[in-house]
Amino acid sequence: MELFWYFVIYSFLGFLLEVAFARLIRAEKRDRKCFVLLPLCPVYGVGALAILFLPEGVRQSGPLLIVFGGLAATCAEYLMAVVYEKLMGVAFWDYSGLRFNLHGRVCPLFALFWGLLAVLLVHRIHPAVALWVGKIPTAVTVSTMLLMAADGAYTVALLRTKGNTNCLRWYAKG
Repeated sequence: MELFWYFVIYSFLGFLLEVAFARLIRAEKRDRKCFVLLPLCPVYGVGALAILFLPEGVRQSGPLLIVFGGLAATCAEYLMAVVYEKLMGVAFWDYSGLRFNLHGRVCPLFALFWGLLAVLLVHRIHPAVALWVGKIPTAVTVSTMLLMAADGAYTVALLRTKGNTNCLRWYAKG
């Protein structure tokens, strides 16, 4: 159950980070969620879990954590991009305009950002989250799992049908 909540919490924090970043750079699309209803960016949940699964020695060394945390999260980012493209027929991000990108899915600049976020995650955020997660009642966990499964299934179907991420912005239409 803890891994589920880590995924959810870090996906939500990633959503908040994405929205802040989009507003900072004055991006045209300022909302950055990947579900129809829930404000989550799963790539951050998967990336955070990849970082948390690194060996203890790596997690305790700042320089190693920047390097291997950045690599682990970048691998997760690449895999998530492939899943989005193959399973749903959409791309949520495209780094093709940045130098040394790999198929537009990852690039060194954002790998560095992942590495820096890894240090913040492991040494500041996760210790507090780990304490809090253990207190979540089972009924809340089951309800959240069901909501995510329903929203996830609907999101996949909608993205596959529409072929672009604009369909997730139902609230912006009109």
